[in-house]
Amino acid sequence: MAAAASGASNGPDDPKLEPLRRQIDDLDAQIVDLLNARARVVVEVGKIKQQHNFPIYAPDREKAVLEKVRRLNKGPLPDRCLDAVYRELMSGSFALEKPLRIGFLGPEGTFSHMAAVRKFGSSVEYVPLSDIPAVFEEVVRGHTDYGLVPVENSIGGGVVDTLDAFLHSSARICAEVLITVHHNLLVKEPWEQVRTIYSKPEVFAQCRHWLSITAKDRDVQPAASTSKAAELAATTPGVAAIGSALAGEIHNLHVLFENIEDNPDNVTRFFVIGREPARRSGEDKTAIMFTTAHKPGALAEVLDCFKENGINLTDIEKRPSKKVNWEYYFFIDAQGHQDDPGMKNAVEGARHHCLQLTVLGSYPRATEVL
Repeated sequence: MAAAASGASNGPDDPKLEPLRRQIDDLDAQIVDLLNARARVVVEVGKIKQQHNFPIYAPDREKAVLEKVRRLNKGPLPDRCLDAVYRELMSGSFALEKPLRIGFLGPEGTFSHMAAVRKFGSSVEYVPLSDIPAVFEEVVRGHTDYGLVPVENSIGGGVVDTLDAFLHSSARICAEVLITVHHNLLVKEPWEQVRTIYSKPEVFAQCRHWLSITAKDRDVQPAASTSKAAELAATTPGVAAIGSALAGEIHNLHVLFENIEDNPDNVTRFFVIGREPARRSGEDKTAIMFTTAHKPGALAEVLDCFKENGINLTDIEKRPSKKVNWEYYFFIDAQGHQDDPGMKNAVEGARHHCLQLTVLGSYPRATEVL
């Protein structure tokens, strides 16, 4: 009452806000000028890259820029905020240097699409493709500059279609992306009108607790993808979908219940694949595919080559060769770059115990979940 009697105001028209808003306007003008000054330098960089046929996307440079920004950040903005700003800034830089085409496992609105957008921003062209082998093929043919494919889920394990695609493709890994998978109930109608929920069967398994408590009287039906489920929810009365927030935006649905997954720490790892290898970043991993000779202890001998050279293996998977019964291809992730002396020695030593060995690529280790 005292504030009202004295005529003081703490609302949006408080006169104390006006000088602060003018200060923000002045800072915004400076920021825009600096961003465009940076962009003019980017244009010159792009000219040099095209003259020498250098790749536009450089994973090692991306990592260095983001690490520099975090070192410079004194707050109060969190690092995650500046990371997002600079990812979009780099996305705009790609468009100025040479527009990039990024292939992903479609349709639009899938978690692969979401991962691609978080990695490359909104200023590149995205190409939804029918399956994972198609992503590899379009990269190799040069129809897309890069592709993004899921390789591993923290709950479901390895993605076999991606591992199998490496058996027949010359595409190389140049980056990795970690994405937290959050499932949301997407609707067009009020909850009381929803009778059926669509999504991928794997998604239903990851949301079992929520479904059993909140949606126990609703029917659940499988869909080819979470994006297809969202399309059905947008066009069919009485239908909802479980999918990404991006799928909801694309199909004009709103999120009624968010983060309904049983495990909030569900993370999917994606590979960025391209035609050119990535340079050293100082904190790299190398992916290797091999099949061992038919002799006792061959796998152990291969792994010993890495141990003897001080190389830490962070993952190992196996897949049938599909050529000979009981013959397997092994996939390993090793810490270090393929050009490091220790890695070179380990790989050359391992070749002596293998029928075939291929380095699938070295890439900067992802240090954050997007």
